[in-house]
Amino acid sequence: MASSLTWSLFLASLLFLFTLPSPTLSSDVVSSSGNTNAESSVRDLCRSTPYPAACLDSLKLSVSITINPSVLSLALRTLQAAISEAAKLSSVLSSAGRPGAVVESQRSSLQDCQELHQITVASLRRSAGLVKPEARKLADARAYLAAALTNRATCLEGLAGARGPLKATLVDSWLAAYAHVSNSLSLVARSGGRKGRRLSSARPFRSRGGGGFPAWVGRRERRLLQDGDYGDVDPGSVVTVAADGTGNFTTLGEAVAWAPSNSDDRTIILVRAGVYEEHVDIPSDKTNIVLIGDGSDVTVIRGNRSVGDGWTTFRSATVAVSGEGFLARDITFQNVAGPRKGQAVALRVNADLVALYRCVMDGYQDTLYVHSFRQFYRECDVYGTVDFIFGNAAVVLQAGKIVAKMPIPGQSNVITAQSKDDPNEDTGISIQNCTIVASPELASSNVIVKTFLGRPWKNYSTTVYMESYIGGLVDPAGWKEWSGDQGLDTLYYGEYMNSGPGSPTDNRVTWPGFLVMDYDDAYSFTVSEFIYGDEWLESTSFPYDDGI
Repeated sequence: MASSLTWSLFLASLLFLFTLPSPTLSSDVVSSSGNTNAESSVRDLCRSTPYPAACLDSLKLSVSITINPSVLSLALRTLQAAISEAAKLSSVLSSAGRPGAVVESQRSSLQDCQELHQITVASLRRSAGLVKPEARKLADARAYLAAALTNRATCLEGLAGARGPLKATLVDSWLAAYAHVSNSLSLVARSGGRKGRRLSSARPFRSRGGGGFPAWVGRRERRLLQDGDYGDVDPGSVVTVAADGTGNFTTLGEAVAWAPSNSDDRTIILVRAGVYEEHVDIPSDKTNIVLIGDGSDVTVIRGNRSVGDGWTTFRSATVAVSGEGFLARDITFQNVAGPRKGQAVALRVNADLVALYRCVMDGYQDTLYVHSFRQFYRECDVYGTVDFIFGNAAVVLQAGKIVAKMPIPGQSNVITAQSKDDPNEDTGISIQNCTIVASPELASSNVIVKTFLGRPWKNYSTTVYMESYIGGLVDPAGWKEWSGDQGLDTLYYGEYMNSGPGSPTDNRVTWPGFLVMDYDDAYSFTVSEFIYGDEWLESTSFPYDDGI
């Protein structure tokens, strides 16, 4: 649980939000008493949102006062309602922390809700400043609002088995507050921007990487990021973690705690060779942290939390990243709970503009939790069994290796479980130029284990495989149901120009949501289009391919 001081500060910030004036409506918003066409227009817009009653309530619409709105003006009003409801929810969350108010069935489920709600409040504030008729600003606003909705889902999943006198009130408060968030996303999506845009096939392919450093990267840091040559670096220019005591810290947790909060500059943490048995939390106020290992074969961060041992999936992560701008290279993130312990996350990322290079995520079920926001993985290897790449981020995995391991007897392997549950979210899993193979143990086994490319965790699950080598381990059907026909007509599963014995699509599922993509379909899931990578990956020095 957060300390009482932390929560006092948090509540104070929310009270400040609660007292903010309503956003000024744009010049095309006019009040009148007889404009029935305008009133009808507003009602029609609200009817098109996921929660029409909440939409009308947020606009305070009555028979005597009608509005001739722009869609963005309505989006601002619903955002203000979301911020107000967030303030009320914070009070309920504070009360829920009292002994006996909410009795958890899984450890840390209430802590998950508190942490995620803090991130949501920050996202709502940032979104309110981005609801403007500019494509990039609107794309950012959608990213923040989609992350907020993912936070709602994660909290409610963790509370599903909880009990206590305040549980019903807490759940109702979450639903009320986040109904306005969902409406805001719906209205922002209607206002245009990138969503649905297709670029001409004449756009050239480009491969980036290596040289494009921003001004804040000094000469020594450039060498660190580009070459991994740490030999003659001044000890004062970076922080070193070494298990043998030769660095500034012996644990990564200590180094993260030392790092400055809310920094606009990057903090470089060298993690020397060794196995670090710890669970590391990089909270949302620890921004722009860079972890550089001595190599993924020698720098290993290892944990063993699992749902089987009572943790929530969210809290089971060996390394959990909530701080925006996180970068990592040449490190292994590992969860060794084993295949029988259920969900056991090696790396969880719920932070925006995160990139990893030459890293390994190793586990069994739920290895890599791409929870929310925008993420990029280059030349990274992911090992697992069931749903081992999952979540609701907008994420591109490029030029890496995806390795299916031996599951428990009778279990099938499923590579992805994408959890998009709102059609207006710009989220999904894009796997490009990767290699999908079996682990040596699985490949040499006489046991038949079916392996699938993915299954729909939520109704609008979105996953694509492009230009990848798909090994013979993948079942000819390609994809697997989650539960009956859930999401089969609303999901988006695509394949484009893949190769290998598991790539033929002749015997793939015949669901309405599955398609063999054309060039324009595929281009929508590239680095430049899907995560706006051209605008932020240059500063990482990590290589990336921006097109098909």
